[in-house]
Amino acid sequence: MNALAKTTVAVAATGAGTLAWASLVERHLYTLRRFTLPVLAPGSRPLRVLHLSDLHLVPRQQRRIDWVRGLAALEPDFVINTGDNCSDLDAVPAVLHAMEPLLEFPGAFVLGSNDYYAPAPKNPLKYVGIGAPHKKGADLEVASLPVEELVEGFTAGGWVDLDNVRRTVEINGESVEFVGVNDPHIELDDYAAVAGPAASDVALTMGVLHAPYVRVLDAMSADGARLMLAGHTHGGQVCVPFYGALTTNCDLDNARAKGVSRWWPGAATGVAAPSDAAWLEVSAGIGHNKYNPVRLACRPEATLLTLVPGA
Repeated sequence: MNALAKTTVAVAATGAGTLAWASLVERHLYTLRRFTLPVLAPGSRPLRVLHLSDLHLVPRQQRRIDWVRGLAALEPDFVINTGDNCSDLDAVPAVLHAMEPLLEFPGAFVLGSNDYYAPAPKNPLKYVGIGAPHKKGADLEVASLPVEELVEGFTAGGWVDLDNVRRTVEINGESVEFVGVNDPHIELDDYAAVAGPAASDVALTMGVLHAPYVRVLDAMSADGARLMLAGHTHGGQVCVPFYGALTTNCDLDNARAKGVSRWWPGAATGVAAPSDAAWLEVSAGIGHNKYNPVRLACRPEATLLTLVPGA
């Protein structure tokens, strides 16, 4: 075998091994991320918030269901679900079963596009700008999901629907103001309906959204939200080891595809960061579109945030 043939075989073997790891191993390596954020008003009690996103569940995925149910052992003060729970027309009962132990805790949620519309096969190259952009929402011409059943299941368990809603909730003796929007990715967000200065008599004003589009992050932080939670990006889903995400599937920069960063109005356009910039936590999510069952250098995750008083 000549050198070229050996190189070709080696490259093919490496590619096959990488694909096998991403599709058979890493997408099942669920992990819990933990961050402590100084976002509460001085004198407030610490709060533990469990953030879940992008479950993308197919009913047969028992391993994923069991892992999510097991998160109840953390006994959080509050649970936030930032959408895209379904990846199958029959997923809602399985989603509610997965969330059942967590519904015993106070919580809130917003919806994502994959709570409204069934998934569709997509060309993964389009996510990194090769070819025309993917169609979204109703333009995909796919079946609608029973979103009313999902919402009813969550609200019956006591969780607050934050889709274009502003609400103050008592959590472990502390008042927290939530400002939420419906999914910006399919342009269901109506920030004007919830806009206004952050309340002055609460421990925290928190923004909640599925897809972290700059227009919403700027508006929320300009109004005084100290913390914003989002999902949607899957952390890039298929990342380059030691480099990171190649896409966020929205206009958020790739460096913020997952984890914790700071945000302020104009952060995306180079405006200098103020000393009181808000905090942004983007979950890499738990699942994936069922037609793209891979994770590479980006393990599926949930996040436990410990919120403490700031300076």
